[in-house]
Amino acid sequence: MSQTPPSPTAPESSASLADLRVQIDALDQRLLDLLNQRAHVAEQVGEVKKREGTPFFRPDRVAQVIEKMQRSNPGPLKSLHVAAIWREIMSACLALESPQRVAVLGPEGTFCEAAAVEYFGGAADLIYCASFDEVFHATAAGSAQYGVVGVENSTEGVVTRSLDLFLHSPAHVVGEVSLLVRHHLLRKENALGGIEAVLAHPQALAQCQTWLSKHLPHAERRAVSSNAEGARLAAENPAWAALAGERAATRFGLHIVAHAVQDDSYNRTRFAIICLPQTLAMPPASGRDCTSLVVSVPNRPGAVHDLLMPLKANKVSMTRFESRPARTGQWEYYFYIDLDGHPSQPNVAAALEELRGLCAFYKVLGAYPVTS
Repeated sequence: MSQTPPSPTAPESSASLADLRVQIDALDQRLLDLLNQRAHVAEQVGEVKKREGTPFFRPDRVAQVIEKMQRSNPGPLKSLHVAAIWREIMSACLALESPQRVAVLGPEGTFCEAAAVEYFGGAADLIYCASFDEVFHATAAGSAQYGVVGVENSTEGVVTRSLDLFLHSPAHVVGEVSLLVRHHLLRKENALGGIEAVLAHPQALAQCQTWLSKHLPHAERRAVSSNAEGARLAAENPAWAALAGERAATRFGLHIVAHAVQDDSYNRTRFAIICLPQTLAMPPASGRDCTSLVVSVPNRPGAVHDLLMPLKANKVSMTRFESRPARTGQWEYYFYIDLDGHPSQPNVAAALEELRGLCAFYKVLGAYPVTS
């Protein structure tokens, strides 16, 4: 006579689940106790840093701790998730030492905000700015200790306004975040019909132009200061839609009418972390670094060729080369260059010294660890 297998709702199964939940509750309490012990030690660290005048936020220290935890992780937690957990733990503890004020492009829900949270953790005190100009100004004026600005998109190239602002800003680059960007079509109504205008940052409109031409050919494409600002405006007008991320949809109570409408599925944006040198000096070499600089050379035949020779002679790889007009009316240009390496490396230092001698204008924008 065959036996009927126990039902998933049988008492022994429920009891087993209840026992497991008791174990989880006990573990959660132990975790909370340990986290608060860590927080108490972090407060003491903050007092020492305050007496010594050393920076409260050390991104190299954060990276070292996270890497160490990932190496010692036996599983089943994934290393990616271990990194996310420890970044939030360290962010929360740092907030007890000294909350970090970080200027980002607003309003709430921008990809710039998401990049800041990924780098600084959720406990950072975010200051929302109307433009990248304001982010640079807040950082240079000291109302924010750090700023986050977009510098390059894998589809549309460099963010030209950011490059122009770097030229004369006292802030330098101390880190970067590479963010996978998914643009969704957001709207008050959960339907594609009746959309008169699509609002977004100009870069987002450009990144989604093929989809928009196919699905909304008659809708006006209206450029605004940020994707989140477009979402805010779309929440006020049922005939408008926005291109933005899930954070903006949640923040402004909008439906995601169409998911991932960007033309390139591998659509990433690089964000630079900026601050004044007195807030945080150039990070030490990590082994995988980028040195960014901007230069100009006299307008003569062969000048750009001569600019590249020190790199070849010292075996320094160039990972980016962009030109921007100097706006002098004389057809002169500034060249933005990313080099593979750190100025503390002898070959990089030698190349930079030779470059300086060739340039009419020379400025190192920063040296920082690169992200994958």
